[in-house]
Amino acid sequence: MRALILIALAGFAAQLVDGGIGMGFGVTSTTILLLAGLGPAQASAVVHTAELGTTFASGISHWRFGNVHWPTVLALGVPGGIAACAGALLLSSISLEAATPWTSAILTVIGVSLVWRFSRGRTRRAVSTKHHSRGFLVGLGLVGGFVDASGGGGWGPVSTSTLMAVGREQPRRIVGTVNTAEFLVTFGATAGFVVGLWEELVAHAAAVGALLVGGVLAAPVAAWLVSRVNPVALGGLVGTAIVVLNLPKIIDVPAWAQLIIAIIGVTATITGVRRYRRALAADQAADAAAANEQAAGDVAHNAKTTPAEAELEEDAELAQGASANSPELAYRSS
Repeated sequence: MRALILIALAGFAAQLVDGGIGMGFGVTSTTILLLAGLGPAQASAVVHTAELGTTFASGISHWRFGNVHWPTVLALGVPGGIAACAGALLLSSISLEAATPWTSAILTVIGVSLVWRFSRGRTRRAVSTKHHSRGFLVGLGLVGGFVDASGGGGWGPVSTSTLMAVGREQPRRIVGTVNTAEFLVTFGATAGFVVGLWEELVAHAAAVGALLVGGVLAAPVAAWLVSRVNPVALGGLVGTAIVVLNLPKIIDVPAWAQLIIAIIGVTATITGVRRYRRALAADQAADAAAANEQAAGDVAHNAKTTPAEAELEEDAELAQGASANSPELAYRSS
């Protein structure tokens, strides 16, 4: 029972992170499950099985809000699902001693990338009308899918971050398309774990349910959190925690070195928050200046118009509106 409670808490915490920064459910929950005593393959299998429901619901929601570009979903998700299946089969076939440093290394790299990304604050990029090439999307899907299955997570940090950096689509479309494609990746990973770890998956069915329950309970809290918490601060701190928790499983890191790593991550996060606030203030000032300029132009136009001209313009507008609403009046006036 204690283990199930920890797993439910892992789902709760992972959903809070995912709701706050738009990614991180897999890497966060896998890290916590490893701390709870599950092996890398078992933890990844539990996470991906639980994500079948969450990614399907997420894809449907994004599709209803018009955030999905289906050709990109297929070009990204199909190779991602195939690579995820291969990654799951590989993780299922190697020993626990070999799997632990591999999974921890992937999670550490993802944690470092999160810290680096959010330390840069908030950047605006011009959206291009040129679509990504199919080869680029296939390659990105293969890398993201394999990393996601073999590392217990990483589809969002790999795929979303790359597409955001390229900047050829609106952010909401990138998030919606990547999240929808993640269902195909999750399906492929789960299929691989069903083949390679069927008995383990059945034995941990309660863990899958606990992870789902924790995520469902956290969903409304995450929706509230996303509007209250600075996403740069949340993303940087989560990335720092992932690095600090997983790096000692790769190499022997003394306590003082872990403390220094944590200080570096927190410092980078604070820098990112300050950059985010400066960029946000600059954007708001630019929007206010544009609004004032538009208002000044309207005032200048009205000042140049005489009362007689203004009355004639108003009569013309009223006559035009009446003609549009009354076919008979329009016929008579002609």
